[in-house]
Amino acid sequence: MRNVIYAINITLDGCCDHTKQVADDELLEHYARLLRDDADLLVYGRKTYQLMVPYWPDVAKDPSSTKADVEFSRAFVSKKKVVFSRSLDSAEDGNTRIVRTDLRDEILKLKQESGKNILVGGVDIPSQLVELGLVDEYRFVVGPIIGGEGRRLFEAVNLPEKRRLKLVESKTLKSGCVALRYLKQ
Repeated sequence: MRNVIYAINITLDGCCDHTKQVADDELLEHYARLLRDDADLLVYGRKTYQLMVPYWPDVAKDPSSTKADVEFSRAFVSKKKVVFSRSLDSAEDGNTRIVRTDLRDEILKLKQESGKNILVGGVDIPSQLVELGLVDEYRFVVGPIIGGEGRRLFEAVNLPEKRRLKLVESKTLKSGCVALRYLKQ
């Protein structure tokens, strides 16, 4: 069975607004490895999808892009994507399928399919998956930044009971970011 991995960058104060983050080459390499080695399907909501596409597909074509930008972009573009949206009419790339059915049922079905893990990003869809108990692994990169304002991780999550996680890996990046990997217990 495939696992659902929730990966996101956050600040020290839990802000997950992408404008508060710093993405350097080492961070991009970290996520490129995650895409290449651990996942073959990306799951997003409309907002996150529209932040990622067409931005990353265009990066691979830009001659001024760094090597890390291009590697992440290629890994991202190569993956199949599922976007949960009621308002998105069509996808901008051929690897994307728009889903309008029940989130829980669709994720349970995707978990049963063969393949590598399912990587979810953004805030809304992963928050719903956390509430449903469908996230198996959490990969957070905590940046050495206090955002001060902006959307907070899990601010809208309503759990019937607290979730215990087990830290299985941590790595400090040169930038001062700390990559954390937790498994659901």
